[in-house]
Amino acid sequence: MAEIAVTVVIDRLLSLLTEEARLFTGVPTEVKDITRELSYIQAFLKDADAKAEKGDTISHGLKTWVQELRETAYSIEDLVDEFILHFANPPRQSGVIVDFLSNVSCLIANLKPRLEIAYKVKDLKLKVGKLQEESSRHGFISSFEQGSGGSSDAINVQWRDPRVKALFIEEAEIVGIESPKRELINWLVEGAAERTVISVVGMGGLGKTTLAKMVYDNTKVVERFVCRAWITVSQSFKMEMILQNMIKKFYEAMKEPIPEGMDEKDVTSLGGLLKKYLEDKRYAIVFDDVWGLEFWGFIKYVLPENRRGSRILITTRNVEVGCAIRESRFHHVHNLQPLPPESSWALFCKKAFPGSCCPSELEKISIDIVKRCAGLPLAIVAIGGALSTKQKNELEWQKFNESLGSQLETNPHLESITKILSLSYNDLPYFLKPCFLYFAIFPEDYSINCAKLIRLWVAEGFVKGEKGVPLEQKAEEYLNELIHRSLVQLSRVDDRGRIRRCKVHDLIREIILKKAEELSFCHVLGDEDSSFYGKFRRGSIQKGTNTISVETINRNAQIRSLFLFDIDAVPMLLTGISFGISFTSFKLLKVLDFEDAPLYSVPEDLGNLFHLRYLSLRGTKVKMLPKSIGKLQNLQTLDLKDSLVDALPVEITKLKKLRNILAYSYQFNPGGRTLTPRGVHIGEGISSMLDLQKLSYVEANNGSGLIEELGKLRQLRRVGIVNLMEEDGPSMCDSISNMKYLESLVIFSKDDSILNLQTILDPPICLRHLGLQGGLSRLPNWLPVLRNLVRVVLVNSRLSYDPMEVLQALPNLLELGLSNAYGGECFCFTELGFQKLKILRLFRMKGLKTLKIHEGALPVLERLAIEPSPQMEVPFGIHLLKTLTRIDFWGMPREFEFSMRPQSGQNYHIVEHVPNVFFHGFNVDG
Repeated sequence: MAEIAVTVVIDRLLSLLTEEARLFTGVPTEVKDITRELSYIQAFLKDADAKAEKGDTISHGLKTWVQELRETAYSIEDLVDEFILHFANPPRQSGVIVDFLSNVSCLIANLKPRLEIAYKVKDLKLKVGKLQEESSRHGFISSFEQGSGGSSDAINVQWRDPRVKALFIEEAEIVGIESPKRELINWLVEGAAERTVISVVGMGGLGKTTLAKMVYDNTKVVERFVCRAWITVSQSFKMEMILQNMIKKFYEAMKEPIPEGMDEKDVTSLGGLLKKYLEDKRYAIVFDDVWGLEFWGFIKYVLPENRRGSRILITTRNVEVGCAIRESRFHHVHNLQPLPPESSWALFCKKAFPGSCCPSELEKISIDIVKRCAGLPLAIVAIGGALSTKQKNELEWQKFNESLGSQLETNPHLESITKILSLSYNDLPYFLKPCFLYFAIFPEDYSINCAKLIRLWVAEGFVKGEKGVPLEQKAEEYLNELIHRSLVQLSRVDDRGRIRRCKVHDLIREIILKKAEELSFCHVLGDEDSSFYGKFRRGSIQKGTNTISVETINRNAQIRSLFLFDIDAVPMLLTGISFGISFTSFKLLKVLDFEDAPLYSVPEDLGNLFHLRYLSLRGTKVKMLPKSIGKLQNLQTLDLKDSLVDALPVEITKLKKLRNILAYSYQFNPGGRTLTPRGVHIGEGISSMLDLQKLSYVEANNGSGLIEELGKLRQLRRVGIVNLMEEDGPSMCDSISNMKYLESLVIFSKDDSILNLQTILDPPICLRHLGLQGGLSRLPNWLPVLRNLVRVVLVNSRLSYDPMEVLQALPNLLELGLSNAYGGECFCFTELGFQKLKILRLFRMKGLKTLKIHEGALPVLERLAIEPSPQMEVPFGIHLLKTLTRIDFWGMPREFEFSMRPQSGQNYHIVEHVPNVFFHGFNVDG
């Protein structure tokens, strides 16, 4: 795991050598030597990590070596950042004499730190050289010699695979799998004659192997497939051994002699032999624990498609693998779900209280323990088994629950949980490991904003750049990879199918938190360990107040990131008003996250955090930013959403690396049921911030100067403008024409006046989200060109004609919201209109009487909301919308509501097919 630290440092050194060459006078040679020797050590570390992951006994000497290497790597990273801190700001040119004096003064001022850094470089070079020499003593194999590059390469190490036990579990011991079992058996024994492939996908510990074995041994399956085989693939498979094993299993099942000389055959010969043997047979085969696409990419060609009803069942943790087999309509994917609460409880009681029931005094703590398992059968069985050996004592069980993290490491009953869940972590490529460890920073069961997580990864330097690909896009690919590997769970997906929030299973968090602490990657600080004496790179203060020890933070002056979660008061040492400590003490900070903290002001010395890349004051009570913010030359993200900041200092325009300014909030207007937005004021000079990608929301009432400057920000992906005046519309159109990468555009007019946006000559074709609030004489004539639009919201447009004729032709529109957008009496949805629309919201259409829905319109609509339309007639066309799952009616006449009631309502047949119909909270179950 020291590989992560070394990789980060090597990347940092290479960046320093290429991008910061102007800072050096004589140091580059030393830095190159350190980089070269670290790269050599890195090759050996892959072998060290792999041995640790496979369960090898690690000697005390090796542990010491790895720890020293990790600390040395961190020291090098500190040195690099200190070097940049001292020498990254050359004096400005001010004339010959002044410039000369300034240079002399600067030279004298920098002489001492320059000498100190030079001595440190030489010292670290000696340390790295010594560590490199010692690597060979520990018997490492360089990954250069292996010809491999990942932690999951095949290594001949014997270890006990805890998954084997799943093959010998009695069916009577299993709870909650009847439904998926029936479905899988049906797919195996019923259906078409074509070869059918079934994949079972889910995170480690969900019981994929157990379920597959129950299905494989089922009487119906055994009777239908005489020729069958069970093959365990795993991470480090060798195709020759897989094919040899398959041939042996099939021949044994058919009670035929196994062909001789198989050990001498190569992959091609074995594949040909197997394919020929199966050509005239109806076969069934289970491939358990498939990890990568390359396995299926080969094996599918040696399993003949002979139209005899053959079946292939695959279990995998990787969603991408499960979906890759879906090559025809005869292929199925079953996403195995966690056990529901009632099944989880039944399984736990069966293991924790064999032959009896849960005592009443243990019921509450038992429910808490089962809840932490979150439906994971592996965890429920292991923890229930461990507790069955303990006294039936509430205090004893409470201690067990509170120390579950350490129990996972030390309790032999829980060894299988750690090993099985760690397999997925160990299989990660090295560039994804720090991204995954980052989840340890967040509290237990915490739902993480995905966009925020992506910005944090970018700020930390975890994301490798590619030419033409934004770092945020690459980071999103990283997150999707972790989701596909079943390591990260979705906790909120929006109506358009976009992942908004994610989380990790509580037990996975416990495991990665332990790994992160071993690496000094991060440490969680709370009331219980407010005086932690170790070192860490990232601190997460949770559920604490002012009890966090000053010494704890002060001992970690090299800290890179600091997070606050669910605290009652910001520790005084972070406000710069106690103990003589200020932000200067944390000069290497990259991330400072105060989100939702009870913070009322920011110290003036904030500008001393030269390396700061991410600053979040979201949800705080801060009203003003210090002028020193202009010194944060590396700042990438400034998050002021839902804070009280309404204006940015003029110095903000000095921040050339700023990528995201998020500074908006909404105030709900109960009378009109509308949201009034508030943005921030930004002065002139914003056009110099060429890296800006997100800018929302900005007050436009400073005049057309600001609007014109926006046109020079050609990397913008998201823009929000508040209080745009009618006369500034043409300037806004010109600026939008220059935003080739724009994906989201939201504009609010001043006092709901007219939005003059007709003259965009070159519309941004990448636009996916369009929101316009303000009067429109007509829909913009460029709207039909935007074929990538998935969401359109029009508020207070007050159009005099039905806009559906234009909107329903948008080919990819998924969501449409109209609020006081039309003053007419009828909306007409014509045949073939809105072919992909899933959500339709019609609000505050007081004159609306009729919805004409023709057959063929809205074929995939799932949700419909209408509020309040007092003159609305019953929309009889709803009965044509067979995919509807929910309808919301607000403020309708009582006669309208009564007509839709079950049994007694004369119009109930119109909505009878819709599972949920709501009237002011009254639920009509269809």
